[in-house]
Amino acid sequence: MIELHIPSEIDEMRAAGAFVRATLDELSARAAVGVNLLDLEQGARDAIARRGAESCYWDYAPSFGNGPFRNTICLSVNDAAQHGLPHDYALRDGDVLSLDFAASVDGWVADAAVTVVVGEAAADDLALIRSTEEALAAGIAAAVPGNRIGDLSAAIGAVAARYGYPVNREFGGHGVGRTMHGDLFICNTGRPGRGYRLRPGLVFALEPWWAKTTARIRMDPDGWTVRSADGSRAAHTEHTIAVTEDGPVVLTA
Repeated sequence: MIELHIPSEIDEMRAAGAFVRATLDELSARAAVGVNLLDLEQGARDAIARRGAESCYWDYAPSFGNGPFRNTICLSVNDAAQHGLPHDYALRDGDVLSLDFAASVDGWVADAAVTVVVGEAAADDLALIRSTEEALAAGIAAAVPGNRIGDLSAAIGAVAARYGYPVNREFGGHGVGRTMHGDLFICNTGRPGRGYRLRPGLVFALEPWWAKTTARIRMDPDGWTVRSADGSRAAHTEHTIAVTEDGPVVLTA
């Protein structure tokens, strides 16, 4: 069921958004050469404990994963595009790292992701990350009452097309509220004027992600980590957004 939230509920969601943003800022700043992914996972656990929040990932068991998920953050390196399991891996110079984090504060959920380069960055990796950030901004700009889901998808996909990146249709944005994954699905490419009409009170996550040279994916034996089928590097950027009478509000800004 697609949920609409009253303004006071959206205000209550801001605490979760601020916590998710602060945690991602802290952990991405710690992502340096030699840092182990398990240390970043521990950092997420510590942040959750300090805040008195709840992890949306721990024990999560959706149809597409090999659940239950037993971590509190997704850490995806290089050709890993989504749902990377934290494991014993020390970050190397030039690694592309996506950090995807969702948590519940006082019963309300926020979900966001950021991609960074560890150490010295290659120009094409920076362009890949920048494309997802620009696509996210385009999607947010389209999140106004009266538009449709297809308008969001088309805005995101147009940026990928401009950069020349292919777009996978299997994973995309989703509704957010009391749970991490609501019924709404927002593909990262599509046709304008199609789909559910946006109304004030709608809250969802937009998450542009793609790999450099393929839209096809493959799954690691762990049953969670999604990789580009050809081994090309991927990037992922995400915000939780509320549609209001005055336009989009980014809760994880």
